[in-house]
Amino acid sequence: MSLYVTELRRLGKRRFTRYMTLIGLLVLAAVAVGTFLTNQKIGPEQRASAERQAQAQYEEQVRYVERDRAECERLKAAGEPADGRFPDDCSTITPPPREAVEARWFLPSTFDFRESFGATLIPYAAILALIAFVVGASFVGAEWSTGGMMNLLLWRPRRLNVLLTKLAALLTGVTVVTLLGAAAWTAAFWAVGSYRGSTAGMTGGVWQSFALTGLRGFALVVVAAVVGFALASLGRHTAFALGGVLAIAVVGQFGLGVVLALADVKFPEAWLLPTYGLAWMGKEVELRNFEACNYSGMSGMSECAPDTLTITWQHSSALLAVGLVLALGAALWAMRRRDIA
Repeated sequence: MSLYVTELRRLGKRRFTRYMTLIGLLVLAAVAVGTFLTNQKIGPEQRASAERQAQAQYEEQVRYVERDRAECERLKAAGEPADGRFPDDCSTITPPPREAVEARWFLPSTFDFRESFGATLIPYAAILALIAFVVGASFVGAEWSTGGMMNLLLWRPRRLNVLLTKLAALLTGVTVVTLLGAAAWTAAFWAVGSYRGSTAGMTGGVWQSFALTGLRGFALVVVAAVVGFALASLGRHTAFALGGVLAIAVVGQFGLGVVLALADVKFPEAWLLPTYGLAWMGKEVELRNFEACNYSGMSGMSECAPDTLTITWQHSSALLAVGLVLALGAALWAMRRRDIA
């Protein structure tokens, strides 16, 4: 039996791999079920109810305005000060036009597959990336901590071949789970759109856009698996990878965010990793600096035009590539150079 097949079977039989995969799939299932339960299909009954609520809201606004106008006229007739509550001319207190209160505001939540499915691919990729990172780190980290790697190298002394074969088995498992999960995820939300919303307007271009977003999500999951595998191999323990990520999350993200805020950096989000993850999945993220809205009191300056910075998926791809190369390169170098003991 080849080493690759053996490692693939070892990956599938590990209880940690099964449990973590099951947990991830249960979380994804909970998201899909929650979306189904919190949306509903909009029909004539829902539209009629929304029209009634809009009319009631408009009539309530009319009553408020008439009450305020009557109070304004009473104060003016009595010669009492209005204390800035009302204008000098009470006739200017008029209700809003009927069309200002739109019925669509009162429609129940509905799932439009064309408009909303792309956004659901972000949590799907994020959850699977987290699972892939932990499983990848545990897959090789457990081998080092239990001495299994040393025993294996007695029979297969080609170090890099052994490590890369383990990585290939891991990526095979990650690929299978991610692609099957993506098919189930798409089918689940198509069902949500069919029974609790709408699937209208789907074209080949829309499906292509979803496919590209899903492909970027798949790449994110693969990178997470490789980085987790590489860090655990580099530190020869699962805790090294998990501890490193925890340090980055706590110190490198929250701590850095506080420091950047105190330093009054123009775009502090541009230094944080989640921004690049969102840009990678959504193609771009626009950051705004509202500190640029410093009004001088001059007339005509009624709008705020903040400075903007756009982070694109190309920026994110460079960051992912650098992280992947550094982590995997360091793991391979350490495997080749260090003693196995």
